[in-house]
Amino acid sequence: MASIQSLLDSTALPASPSARLDVELLLAAALGKPRSYLRTWPEHEPSAEQLAVFAAMLERRRGGEPVAYILGHQGFWSLDLEVAPHTLIPRPDTELLVETALQLAPATPRRVLDLGTGTGAIALALASERGGWRVTGVDRIVDAVALAERNRQRLGLSNAEFRQSSWFEALAGERFDLIVSNPPYIAADDRHLGEGDVRFEPMSALVAGADGLDDIRQIVAQAPRHLDTDGWLLLEHGYDQAEAVRELLRAAGFSAVRSRRDLGGHERISLGQRTA
Repeated sequence: MASIQSLLDSTALPASPSARLDVELLLAAALGKPRSYLRTWPEHEPSAEQLAVFAAMLERRRGGEPVAYILGHQGFWSLDLEVAPHTLIPRPDTELLVETALQLAPATPRRVLDLGTGTGAIALALASERGGWRVTGVDRIVDAVALAERNRQRLGLSNAEFRQSSWFEALAGERFDLIVSNPPYIAADDRHLGEGDVRFEPMSALVAGADGLDDIRQIVAQAPRHLDTDGWLLLEHGYDQAEAVRELLRAAGFSAVRSRRDLGGHERISLGQRTA
């Protein structure tokens, strides 16, 4: 039988940019152990059943399926979230949206809206950090709303709720102090749609028209009717869309418009304040 160390040394995933990490995550899952177990017990020999599970997972990964979908969960902020193929996989870049929201608004009670919530990642991260906030997440996909609610219940966050709504459609008359969103922002002809993990993610969560800005235009146009005075709108967008998003925010009457860069140095989110 092969040991953990020999499996780690001999298993190849040539098409993956994070091959070693992928192998470790899949092997740990097959063993039903945390990743730290692999280093603590490198001489351990997995059972035949565990090796079969590991081999099946590797086959799926070699076919390009994202590790998060194979495992059924993904870490985001300080949370471990259930994920599924009908939702976007939460990514580290989106944590900048959470960080900025927390910096902008005080810990005193606030009403917060997360548009296109997916797994509930942004909404639940904010709710976990601000017990006095009331966070609402909406998504037009029924299965996504159910998934976000399962994550909420498992995490025990009673200050968050999830509803079905296509953007603001089901929120008539409701106002918030803070609106955040990681909407679709990829152009329909973007070559990256045929590469890597995004091939397995729902196109409805990725693509927004010819230039990738259709959904952002709609959100920016409608957000002022749902923001209290001095409320903020925060949007994640593509690495090359910041200038266009800032122009949309200014044209809609937002002030204090600016963008923030992610860890890769790209302008990843833009924000503006409703002052009238």
